Amino acid sequence: MKSNVDKGVVFWLLIGCFLVMVMVVVGGLTRLTHSGLSMVQWSLFMEIIPPLSVSDWEKTFQLYQLTPEFKLKNYHFTLEEFKAIFWWEYIHRMIGRLIGLVFIFPFCYFLLKKRIRKGLIRKLLLACVLGALQAGMGWFMVKSGLVKDPSVSHYRLAAHLIIAFILYGYLLWLVLDECYSDRFKIKTVYLRPVGVLIFLTLFQIVFGAFISGLKAGLVYNTFPMMGDRWIAESVIFAFEKNGMISIFENLASVQLVHRYLGLMVLIGALYLWLQRPKQTLNMEQAYSLKFLLIAVSLQVLLGICTLLYAVPIGLAAIHQLGALVLFTSELLYYYYTLKPSARVG
Repeated sequence: MKSNVDKGVVFWLLIGCFLVMVMVVVGGLTRLTHSGLSMVQWSLFMEIIPPLSVSDWEKTFQLYQLTPEFKLKNYHFTLEEFKAIFWWEYIHRMIGRLIGLVFIFPFCYFLLKKRIRKGLIRKLLLACVLGALQAGMGWFMVKSGLVKDPSVSHYRLAAHLIIAFILYGYLLWLVLDECYSDRFKIKTVYLRPVGVLIFLTLFQIVFGAFISGLKAGLVYNTFPMMGDRWIAESVIFAFEKNGMISIFENLASVQLVHRYLGLMVLIGALYLWLQRPKQTLNMEQAYSLKFLLIAVSLQVLLGICTLLYAVPIGLAAIHQLGALVLFTSELLYYYYTLKPSARVG
Protein backbone atom coordinates (compact mmCIF):
# COMPACT_ATOMS: atom_id res chain seq x y z
CA MET A 1 0.00 0.00 0.00
CA LYS A 2 1.32 3.44 -0.85
CA SER A 3 2.37 5.61 2.10
CA ASN A 4 0.22 8.68 1.35
CA VAL A 5 -3.10 6.89 0.95
CA ASP A 6 -6.06 8.58 2.64
CA LYS A 7 -7.16 5.84 5.01
CA GLY A 8 -10.45 7.61 5.73
CA VAL A 9 -11.49 7.50 2.07
CA VAL A 10 -10.39 3.87 1.74
CA PHE A 11 -12.29 2.89 4.90
CA TRP A 12 -15.39 4.68 3.59
CA LEU A 13 -15.23 2.78 0.30
CA LEU A 14 -14.70 -0.50 2.15
CA ILE A 15 -17.82 0.18 4.22
CA GLY A 16 -19.66 0.70 0.93
CA CYS A 17 -18.41 -2.68 -0.34
CA PHE A 18 -19.50 -4.35 2.89
CA LEU A 19 -22.97 -2.81 2.80
CA VAL A 20 -23.50 -3.87 -0.82
CA MET A 21 -22.45 -7.39 0.20
CA VAL A 22 -24.99 -7.33 3.05
CA MET A 23 -27.58 -5.99 0.60
CA VAL A 24 -26.99 -8.93 -1.75
CA VAL A 25 -27.33 -11.49 1.05
CA VAL A 26 -30.47 -9.89 2.52
CA GLY A 27 -31.89 -9.57 -0.99
CA GLY A 28 -31.33 -13.28 -1.45
CA LEU A 29 -33.08 -14.05 1.83
CA THR A 30 -35.94 -11.75 0.82
CA ARG A 31 -36.32 -13.74 -2.37
CA LEU A 32 -35.98 -17.14 -0.68
CA THR A 33 -38.62 -16.29 1.94
CA HIS A 34 -40.97 -15.01 -0.81
CA SER A 35 -41.08 -11.60 0.86
CA GLY A 36 -40.28 -9.35 -2.08
CA LEU A 37 -43.86 -8.38 -2.93
CA SER A 38 -45.00 -7.61 0.61
CA MET A 39 -44.45 -3.84 0.27
CA VAL A 40 -46.62 -2.73 -2.61
CA GLN A 41 -45.74 0.96 -2.60
CA TRP A 42 -42.45 2.77 -3.08
CA SER A 43 -41.63 6.06 -1.42
CA LEU A 44 -38.16 7.38 -0.74
CA PHE A 45 -39.06 8.87 2.65
CA MET A 46 -42.57 7.81 3.71
CA GLU A 47 -41.76 4.12 4.11
CA ILE A 48 -38.74 4.68 6.36
CA ILE A 49 -40.95 4.41 9.43
CA PRO A 50 -42.53 0.93 9.47
CA PRO A 51 -46.05 0.22 10.75
CA LEU A 52 -46.02 0.69 14.53
CA SER A 53 -49.61 0.51 15.71
CA VAL A 54 -52.22 -2.16 15.12
CA SER A 55 -54.06 0.29 12.87
CA ASP A 56 -50.93 0.90 10.79
CA TRP A 57 -50.36 -2.82 10.35
CA GLU A 58 -53.96 -3.41 9.31
CA LYS A 59 -53.75 -0.66 6.66
CA THR A 60 -50.50 -2.08 5.30
CA PHE A 61 -51.96 -5.58 5.27
CA GLN A 62 -55.06 -4.33 3.43
CA LEU A 63 -52.84 -2.94 0.67
CA TYR A 64 -51.14 -6.32 0.37
CA GLN A 65 -54.54 -8.05 0.22
CA LEU A 66 -55.25 -6.21 -3.03
CA THR A 67 -52.26 -7.81 -4.76
CA PRO A 68 -52.39 -10.88 -7.03
CA GLU A 69 -49.90 -12.64 -4.74
CA PHE A 70 -52.32 -12.51 -1.82
CA LYS A 71 -55.38 -13.37 -3.92
CA LEU A 72 -53.78 -16.31 -5.73
CA LYS A 73 -51.12 -17.62 -3.33
CA ASN A 74 -51.28 -16.23 0.19
CA TYR A 75 -55.03 -15.82 0.66
CA HIS A 76 -54.74 -17.81 3.90
CA PHE A 77 -52.27 -15.37 5.46
CA THR A 78 -52.99 -13.89 8.86
CA LEU A 79 -51.62 -10.52 9.93
CA GLU A 80 -48.81 -12.23 11.84
CA GLU A 81 -47.79 -14.25 8.80
CA PHE A 82 -47.78 -11.09 6.73
CA LYS A 83 -45.50 -9.37 9.25
CA ALA A 84 -42.93 -12.15 8.80
CA ILE A 85 -42.51 -11.46 5.09
CA PHE A 86 -42.91 -7.70 5.45
CA TRP A 87 -39.86 -7.33 7.67
CA TRP A 88 -37.49 -8.98 5.19
CA GLU A 89 -38.50 -6.61 2.40
CA TYR A 90 -38.44 -3.64 4.77
CA ILE A 91 -34.90 -4.44 5.95
CA HIS A 92 -33.80 -4.92 2.34
CA ARG A 93 -35.09 -1.49 1.36
CA MET A 94 -33.67 0.21 4.44
CA ILE A 95 -30.21 -1.18 3.71
CA GLY A 96 -30.52 0.38 0.27
CA ARG A 97 -31.28 3.75 1.83
CA LEU A 98 -28.45 3.31 4.32
CA ILE A 99 -26.04 2.73 1.43
CA GLY A 100 -27.25 5.98 -0.11
CA LEU A 101 -26.67 7.91 3.12
CA VAL A 102 -23.28 6.30 3.73
CA PHE A 103 -22.25 7.35 0.23
CA ILE A 104 -23.66 10.88 0.01
CA PHE A 105 -22.73 12.45 3.36
CA PRO A 106 -19.10 11.26 3.58
CA PHE A 107 -18.69 12.12 -0.12
CA CYS A 108 -19.74 15.71 0.55
CA TYR A 109 -17.51 15.87 3.64
CA PHE A 110 -14.42 14.52 1.87
CA LEU A 111 -15.13 16.79 -1.10
CA LEU A 112 -15.31 19.91 1.07
CA LYS A 113 -12.11 18.89 2.87
CA LYS A 114 -10.44 18.31 -0.53
CA ARG A 115 -9.50 14.78 0.49
CA ILE A 116 -10.76 13.20 -2.74
CA ARG A 117 -8.28 13.40 -5.57
CA LYS A 118 -9.63 14.80 -8.84
CA GLY A 119 -9.42 11.55 -10.75
CA LEU A 120 -11.59 9.83 -8.15
CA ILE A 121 -14.49 12.31 -8.15
CA ARG A 122 -15.90 11.27 -11.52
CA LYS A 123 -15.49 7.61 -10.63
CA LEU A 124 -17.49 8.14 -7.43
CA LEU A 125 -20.24 9.90 -9.38
CA LEU A 126 -20.43 6.83 -11.62
CA ALA A 127 -20.80 4.70 -8.47
CA CYS A 128 -23.70 6.95 -7.50
CA VAL A 129 -25.32 6.36 -10.90
CA LEU A 130 -24.90 2.60 -10.48
CA GLY A 131 -26.51 2.78 -7.03
CA ALA A 132 -29.48 4.73 -8.39
CA LEU A 133 -29.80 2.28 -11.28
CA GLN A 134 -29.77 -0.59 -8.81
CA ALA A 135 -32.57 0.97 -6.75
CA GLY A 136 -34.64 1.74 -9.84
CA MET A 137 -34.22 -1.79 -11.16
CA GLY A 138 -35.34 -3.14 -7.79
CA TRP A 139 -38.66 -1.31 -7.98
CA PHE A 140 -39.02 -2.18 -11.69
CA MET A 141 -38.57 -5.83 -10.69
CA VAL A 142 -41.16 -5.63 -7.89
CA LYS A 143 -43.69 -4.03 -10.26
CA SER A 144 -43.48 -7.08 -12.52
CA GLY A 145 -44.95 -9.17 -9.70
CA LEU A 146 -47.81 -6.81 -8.87
CA VAL A 147 -49.76 -7.65 -12.02
CA LYS A 148 -51.82 -10.71 -12.94
CA ASP A 149 -48.97 -13.20 -12.44
CA PRO A 150 -47.67 -12.80 -8.86
CA SER A 151 -44.10 -13.68 -9.78
CA VAL A 152 -41.36 -11.20 -10.52
CA SER A 153 -39.73 -11.37 -13.94
CA HIS A 154 -36.62 -13.53 -13.69
CA TYR A 155 -35.01 -11.28 -16.30
CA ARG A 156 -35.52 -8.23 -14.09
CA LEU A 157 -34.36 -10.21 -11.06
CA ALA A 158 -31.15 -11.11 -12.90
CA ALA A 159 -30.61 -7.48 -13.92
CA HIS A 160 -31.17 -6.34 -10.32
CA LEU A 161 -28.61 -8.85 -9.03
CA ILE A 162 -25.97 -8.29 -11.69
CA ILE A 163 -26.06 -4.51 -11.18
CA ALA A 164 -25.41 -5.14 -7.48
CA PHE A 165 -22.40 -7.29 -8.36
CA ILE A 166 -21.10 -4.66 -10.78
CA LEU A 167 -21.52 -1.94 -8.13
CA TYR A 168 -19.70 -4.07 -5.57
CA GLY A 169 -16.90 -4.89 -7.99
CA TYR A 170 -16.57 -1.25 -9.02
CA LEU A 171 -16.26 -0.09 -5.40
CA LEU A 172 -13.71 -2.81 -4.67
CA TRP A 173 -11.69 -1.72 -7.71
CA LEU A 174 -11.75 1.88 -6.44
CA VAL A 175 -10.43 0.68 -3.08
CA LEU A 176 -7.57 -1.15 -4.76
CA ASP A 177 -6.79 1.83 -6.98
CA GLU A 178 -6.67 4.12 -3.95
CA CYS A 179 -4.30 1.79 -2.16
CA TYR A 180 -2.07 1.13 -5.16
CA SER A 181 -2.52 4.16 -7.42
CA ASP A 182 1.25 4.48 -7.79
CA ARG A 183 1.48 1.20 -9.69
CA PHE A 184 1.64 0.93 -13.47
CA LYS A 185 -0.38 -1.37 -15.69
CA ILE A 186 1.49 -4.09 -17.51
CA LYS A 187 0.59 -6.13 -20.57
CA THR A 188 0.62 -9.87 -19.95
CA VAL A 189 -0.85 -12.92 -21.64
CA TYR A 190 -2.11 -14.07 -18.23
CA LEU A 191 -4.70 -11.28 -18.01
CA ARG A 192 -6.97 -12.64 -20.73
CA PRO A 193 -7.87 -15.99 -19.07
CA VAL A 194 -8.63 -14.17 -15.80
CA GLY A 195 -10.91 -11.77 -17.69
CA VAL A 196 -12.67 -14.69 -19.36
CA LEU A 197 -13.15 -16.33 -15.96
CA ILE A 198 -14.72 -13.16 -14.54
CA PHE A 199 -17.07 -12.95 -17.54
CA LEU A 200 -18.08 -16.62 -17.10
CA THR A 201 -18.72 -16.02 -13.41
CA LEU A 202 -20.98 -13.04 -14.11
CA PHE A 203 -22.82 -15.08 -16.74
CA GLN A 204 -23.19 -17.87 -14.18
CA ILE A 205 -24.59 -15.39 -11.66
CA VAL A 206 -27.21 -14.32 -14.22
CA PHE A 207 -28.31 -17.93 -14.61
CA GLY A 208 -28.27 -18.30 -10.83
CA ALA A 209 -30.82 -15.48 -10.73
CA PHE A 210 -32.84 -17.29 -13.41
CA ILE A 211 -32.74 -20.40 -11.21
CA SER A 212 -34.07 -18.38 -8.29
CA GLY A 213 -36.73 -16.52 -10.25
CA LEU A 214 -38.07 -19.64 -11.98
CA LYS A 215 -37.60 -21.88 -8.91
CA ALA A 216 -35.60 -24.17 -11.18
CA GLY A 217 -33.62 -25.49 -8.22
CA LEU A 218 -36.64 -27.55 -7.20
CA VAL A 219 -36.44 -29.86 -10.23
CA TYR A 220 -33.90 -32.62 -10.91
CA ASN A 221 -32.41 -32.62 -7.42
CA THR A 222 -29.70 -35.10 -8.38
CA PHE A 223 -26.05 -34.68 -9.30
CA PRO A 224 -24.11 -35.09 -11.53
CA MET A 225 -26.94 -36.46 -13.68
CA MET A 226 -30.40 -34.95 -14.14
CA GLY A 227 -32.42 -37.90 -12.92
CA ASP A 228 -31.07 -40.82 -14.92
CA ARG A 229 -29.75 -38.71 -17.83
CA TRP A 230 -26.93 -36.26 -18.40
CA ILE A 231 -29.35 -34.01 -20.29
CA ALA A 232 -32.97 -34.27 -19.15
CA GLU A 233 -35.54 -35.15 -21.81
CA SER A 234 -37.53 -32.04 -20.93
CA VAL A 235 -34.55 -29.92 -22.05
CA ILE A 236 -34.64 -31.51 -25.50
CA PHE A 237 -38.44 -31.32 -25.76
CA ALA A 238 -38.45 -27.64 -24.76
CA PHE A 239 -35.74 -26.82 -27.30
CA GLU A 240 -37.58 -28.63 -30.09
CA LYS A 241 -40.81 -26.82 -29.23
CA ASN A 242 -39.61 -23.30 -28.39
CA GLY A 243 -36.08 -23.06 -29.77
CA MET A 244 -33.32 -20.98 -28.18
CA ILE A 245 -35.67 -19.11 -25.84
CA SER A 246 -36.11 -22.33 -23.85
CA ILE A 247 -32.51 -21.98 -22.65
CA PHE A 248 -33.61 -18.90 -20.73
CA GLU A 249 -37.15 -19.87 -19.73
CA ASN A 250 -37.45 -23.65 -19.37
CA LEU A 251 -36.70 -24.78 -15.79
CA ALA A 252 -34.63 -27.83 -16.69
CA SER A 253 -32.76 -25.97 -19.44
CA VAL A 254 -31.82 -23.10 -17.13
CA GLN A 255 -30.61 -25.57 -14.53
CA LEU A 256 -28.57 -27.46 -17.13
CA VAL A 257 -26.81 -24.26 -18.23
CA HIS A 258 -26.16 -23.29 -14.60
CA ARG A 259 -24.60 -26.71 -13.93
CA TYR A 260 -22.23 -26.59 -16.87
CA LEU A 261 -21.32 -22.93 -16.44
CA GLY A 262 -20.29 -23.81 -12.89
CA LEU A 263 -18.12 -26.60 -14.25
CA MET A 264 -16.54 -24.20 -16.76
CA VAL A 265 -15.73 -21.71 -13.99
CA LEU A 266 -14.09 -24.51 -11.98
CA ILE A 267 -12.06 -25.64 -15.01
CA GLY A 268 -11.05 -22.03 -15.65
CA ALA A 269 -9.78 -21.64 -12.09
CA LEU A 270 -7.85 -24.91 -12.33
CA TYR A 271 -6.32 -23.71 -15.60
CA LEU A 272 -5.03 -20.57 -13.86
CA TRP A 273 -3.60 -22.73 -11.09
CA LEU A 274 -1.85 -25.03 -13.56
CA GLN A 275 -0.37 -22.02 -15.37
CA ARG A 276 1.24 -20.97 -12.09
CA PRO A 277 4.66 -22.58 -12.77
CA LYS A 278 4.98 -20.54 -15.98
CA GLN A 279 4.64 -17.26 -14.09
CA THR A 280 6.77 -15.58 -11.47
CA LEU A 281 4.08 -14.74 -8.91
CA ASN A 282 4.61 -12.15 -6.22
CA MET A 283 3.10 -12.67 -2.79
CA GLU A 284 -0.17 -10.82 -3.61
CA GLN A 285 -0.73 -12.83 -6.77
CA ALA A 286 0.08 -16.14 -5.07
CA TYR A 287 -2.29 -15.55 -2.16
CA SER A 288 -5.12 -14.18 -4.32
CA LEU A 289 -4.83 -17.18 -6.66
CA LYS A 290 -5.07 -19.57 -3.70
CA PHE A 291 -8.06 -17.59 -2.46
CA LEU A 292 -9.66 -17.93 -5.91
CA LEU A 293 -9.16 -21.69 -6.04
CA ILE A 294 -10.58 -22.19 -2.53
CA ALA A 295 -13.53 -19.89 -3.28
CA VAL A 296 -14.50 -21.65 -6.51
CA SER A 297 -14.15 -25.10 -4.92
CA LEU A 298 -16.39 -24.17 -1.99
CA GLN A 299 -18.87 -22.46 -4.30
CA VAL A 300 -19.22 -25.56 -6.49
CA LEU A 301 -19.68 -27.71 -3.38
CA LEU A 302 -22.30 -25.31 -2.01
CA GLY A 303 -24.13 -25.34 -5.34
CA ILE A 304 -24.26 -29.13 -5.43
CA CYS A 305 -25.49 -29.35 -1.83
CA THR A 306 -28.10 -26.65 -2.44
CA LEU A 307 -29.43 -28.64 -5.39
CA LEU A 308 -29.38 -32.03 -3.65
CA TYR A 309 -31.27 -30.69 -0.62
CA ALA A 310 -33.84 -28.86 -2.79
CA VAL A 311 -32.77 -25.30 -2.00
CA PRO A 312 -32.94 -24.92 1.79
CA ILE A 313 -32.96 -21.23 2.67
CA GLY A 314 -29.73 -21.24 4.68
CA LEU A 315 -27.68 -23.10 2.08
CA ALA A 316 -29.07 -21.04 -0.78
CA ALA A 317 -28.22 -17.78 1.00
CA ILE A 318 -24.66 -18.97 1.68
CA HIS A 319 -24.40 -20.03 -1.97
CA GLN A 320 -25.31 -16.52 -3.08
CA LEU A 321 -22.75 -15.07 -0.67
CA GLY A 322 -20.25 -17.57 -2.07
CA ALA A 323 -20.76 -16.11 -5.54
CA LEU A 324 -19.80 -12.70 -4.20
CA VAL A 325 -16.72 -14.12 -2.45
CA LEU A 326 -15.67 -15.88 -5.68
CA PHE A 327 -16.16 -12.67 -7.66
CA THR A 328 -14.02 -10.84 -5.08
CA SER A 329 -11.20 -13.37 -5.40
CA GLU A 330 -11.23 -13.08 -9.19
CA LEU A 331 -11.11 -9.28 -9.10
CA LEU A 332 -8.22 -9.34 -6.64
CA TYR A 333 -6.22 -11.74 -8.78
CA TYR A 334 -7.00 -9.73 -11.93
CA TYR A 335 -5.92 -6.48 -10.29
CA TYR A 336 -2.69 -7.91 -8.89
CA THR A 337 -1.90 -9.36 -12.32
CA LEU A 338 -2.72 -6.08 -14.07
CA LYS A 339 -0.81 -3.93 -11.57
CA PRO A 340 1.75 -6.15 -9.86
CA SER A 341 4.04 -4.97 -7.08
CA ALA A 342 7.77 -5.18 -7.53
CA ARG A 343 8.05 -7.87 -4.88
CA VAL A 344 8.36 -11.47 -5.96
CA GLY A 345 8.03 -14.41 -3.62
